Amino acid sequence: MGFNIIKQNEWNRKNTYNEFFNNSPCTYSMTVNIDITSLYKTARCHNLKLFPTILFGLSHIVNSERAFRMDLDGNGQLGYYDVSNPYYTIFHNETETFTNVWTEYTPDYIAFIENYNQDMLKYKNDCINSKTTLGTNLFNVSCIPWTSFTGFNLNLQKGYDYFPPIFTIGKFYKEGKKYILPLAVQVHHAVCDGFHTAKFVNEFQKWATTFGI
Repeated sequence: MGFNIIKQNEWNRKNTYNEFFNNSPCTYSMTVNIDITSLYKTARCHNLKLFPTILFGLSHIVNSERAFRMDLDGNGQLGYYDVSNPYYTIFHNETETFTNVWTEYTPDYIAFIENYNQDMLKYKNDCINSKTTLGTNLFNVSCIPWTSFTGFNLNLQKGYDYFPPIFTIGKFYKEGKKYILPLAVQVHHAVCDGFHTAKFVNEFQKWATTFGI
């Protein structure tokens, strides 16, 4: 896990970072509708599970954009990870509880799904133990498959020094001939402006439209 310290005196976002981290700490969330019609049809055609495929897509975009891999190290220094891995939940119907699991990201879809399946095999029936984290290069993904939503916001007690993005996926639904997926993106303004979040959303939509195996 590589972590690259940012030399803030040479960083073109230094003033923006200071404003939204030190002077006016600010996080924000954006909820969007993603057209997953093509992705849904591809998944059905090839008998692919939709959630891990979406998890791969989110991971792919996160790891292509530095702003979504930023964090503070143990000494409070700002930097970014070479690779960030998705950290998500497994819901257990029998206890109505969940445990946390992370899967190692790889840009190869088949390899990523193999990693995911291995994690599922080990943890899907474990209602007590979450998967031990080996580092802090993680970003959060939650899924609420029981309902759709038009807005979603998390309130973190210590959110003003938490930089990794948080994604929340709602229940997809049919609208005419399209399949729509609600997606909430929560970020820290010190490292992610609206430009970065909009770019992420547009790139994720592009991925969902063009995904194929």
